[in-house]
Amino acid sequence: MDNKIRYELEFPLNSSPQLLFQYISTPSGLSEWFADNVNSRGEFFTFIWDGSEEKARLSSKKTGEKVKFRWIDDNNKDTDFYFELRILEDEITKDVSLMVTDYAKEDDMDEARLLWENQISDLKHVIGSV
Repeated sequence: MDNKIRYELEFPLNSSPQLLFQYISTPSGLSEWFADNVNSRGEFFTFIWDGSEEKARLSSKKTGEKVKFRWIDDNNKDTDFYFELRILEDEITKDVSLMVTDYAKEDDMDEARLLWENQISDLKHVIGSV
């Protein structure tokens, strides 16, 4: 197993949880900000960036709250790694943020965080939360 470390990042977003959920849980929503293209067949999703493909299984989904994608190997078997996108809404202020849970090697941590910051910046533009 690779020596990857689990980390979490929180991004405040000016969006309703319902709208945000469409962008984190559907192939069409994810392809607008997360990857160049996203295809799904049942619970299996294919994420395409610059011609390379990564496959993941939608391992859990709670409507309006969170999605969790577990990376799979070439034999469609689950790996130890996943990424989760969780919508948080403050009960009092109604402020919405997106909590990202992911894994990266220690040496790649800064790059991984920067990548998520760029992805979330794209998401903000798509949903008009700039």
